[in-house]
Amino acid sequence: MSRDILPLTVPDVSALAKALGRELALIEGKPGHVQLLNMLARAGGYRNFQHFRSAATAEDRLSEPPPAPEPVDHALVERVAGHFDEEGLLLRWPSRYGHQSLALWVLWSRLDAGTVYSEFDVSRVIRNNHRFGDHALVRRAMIDVGLLVRTPDGREYRRVERKPSGEALALIRRIAARSSA
Repeated sequence: MSRDILPLTVPDVSALAKALGRELALIEGKPGHVQLLNMLARAGGYRNFQHFRSAATAEDRLSEPPPAPEPVDHALVERVAGHFDEEGLLLRWPSRYGHQSLALWVLWSRLDAGTVYSEFDVSRVIRNNHRFGDHALVRRAMIDVGLLVRTPDGREYRRVERKPSGEALALIRRIAARSSA
């Protein structure tokens, strides 16, 4: 059994000593290791040692610093933003694959999470968010990059819930700010 170091902090040492005294008075003979752990945990305000351990490990997990944000290539975001007009509509299909997949995130953000769409409804959302007239190209591209899934018969479409990359998030925010202004 591995030994975790779990610090026990109590607000009042006197209360701890009194609680331990009461616990020790209830048992006969010398308490075992597990009994002592449970007594200390109860004296510290926990139900038992298991409760204390789970609370301490949860506190450690929650106190870990969040991961550092990934670096964002703002020049790339600016280049891809050039494919959108002031209303936030995609003007033209980017020629580079990296620009295409980044631009698709903006259209992905305009699909409602958890909604089941028909092919007609998905195409309507895409048609309403671009100006170059090929909604089928965009719909297939969204499926290819994993932003959209469909049933084998093509009747139902759903947005795939994924966390956008730093660039995708920056582009979504930039286009939304531009179109709301």
